[in-house]
Amino acid sequence: MIDTAAFQGKKAAYFTLGCKLNFSETSTFGKMLQQMGVQTAEKGEQADICLINTCSVTEVADHKCRQAIHRLVRENPGAFVVVTGCYAQLEPEKVAHIEGVDLVLGSNEKANLIQFLSDGFVGRDSCGERDHVASYRAVKTKDIKSFTPSCSRGNRTRYFLKVQDGCDYFCTYCTIPYARGFSRNPTIASLVAQAEEAAREGGKEIVLTGVNIGDFGKTTGEQFIDLVKALDGVEGIQRYRISSLEPDLLSDELIDYCAQSRAFMPHYHIPLQSGSDTVLKLMHRHYDRQLFADKIHRIKDVMPDAFIGVDVMVGCRGETPECFEETYDFLRELDVTQLHVFPYSERPGTSALSIPYVVADLDKRQRSQRLLELSDQKTEAFYERHRGQEAEVLFEKATRGRAMHGFTKNYIRVELPPSEAREEYDNQVLKVRLGGFNRDKTALMVEK
Repeated sequence: MIDTAAFQGKKAAYFTLGCKLNFSETSTFGKMLQQMGVQTAEKGEQADICLINTCSVTEVADHKCRQAIHRLVRENPGAFVVVTGCYAQLEPEKVAHIEGVDLVLGSNEKANLIQFLSDGFVGRDSCGERDHVASYRAVKTKDIKSFTPSCSRGNRTRYFLKVQDGCDYFCTYCTIPYARGFSRNPTIASLVAQAEEAAREGGKEIVLTGVNIGDFGKTTGEQFIDLVKALDGVEGIQRYRISSLEPDLLSDELIDYCAQSRAFMPHYHIPLQSGSDTVLKLMHRHYDRQLFADKIHRIKDVMPDAFIGVDVMVGCRGETPECFEETYDFLRELDVTQLHVFPYSERPGTSALSIPYVVADLDKRQRSQRLLELSDQKTEAFYERHRGQEAEVLFEKATRGRAMHGFTKNYIRVELPPSEAREEYDNQVLKVRLGGFNRDKTALMVEK
């Protein structure tokens, strides 16, 4: 039994690390607490409840998680502190031993976060002291079966709809299947209902999130293309974006449908990881570079102005200098828009640790820098081609001290100077003319 009265007037602080899926889940948790009378703590206010949703994709991510926990404990003395997410699933005992943490929830338990929070928060509040950490130990991957529905926007304009969780791929460098479990999903009907609810709330854009979205249907026997077609028919939602699709699951049928669909945007995020077939085999990826190139060419054939973001990992075990040069040359010639570059991080328990060739940290940094410079060149050239054109932009509320911004259909960031921004522009699609670059060349300005 949840004692909602105990939560009335309380304040909560939220902190999220990692992917869009984590942000979507945190936003949903916040919405659930809000319905129980919990307010979000403003900047500088002390919170009664702190929720940290963690990531564990790299060693750096683990370190950031620990830093975030320590900081929230320090800034909110006496608060009831809950830690969930991938780091909490993989390292529950380490998290439980951090001073100030009250509750650690693994991937199964977070589906019942409100019940666990009610039991712990109300119980501790009644006795007035912290006497132990309620830690729910990580279960085996095959036993992670819960699915936490999520379609929320938090303080953003765009909604994030969780359509899938878990992964069956087990790439040699990755711990995500151990943190999230095997691939699973809700029904198309339930997801359409959530999209319809977002439309009733005034939402205009939805980003589809998940761990391996293209694998949708393992639980229900449905297909991702059928989900896309069903969502395309939801009235009121003007835009959909697909957060990430494995290249081997990006079918030509899906590409062609999105090219002529009502609401799916010409915007793709496709993980490559390496442009070397040697390294892709060591990673146990499910494609080669030729398949990846074929998908890019297919997208550009039917959507010439499509924005294509690409994940690239540098310095993984087995990536010799020659393998990296293959990756660099491959990406230099490929018509993609932006590279999301990150260095390989050794993860305990992964099979990549058995690969003998180790890349030095200095080489990782140098390789990352070269790819980031290539990314800047490609993004700037893509933006340059669109200067002077008219485009529809969905604007978002400006954060304090920053220019109001939004995105075109093909994900070009567009800024309005503070003097021209209007509160009523928030969550509105406006037709503008794209002008010159902003100061740091990360956006185009609206031409006056």
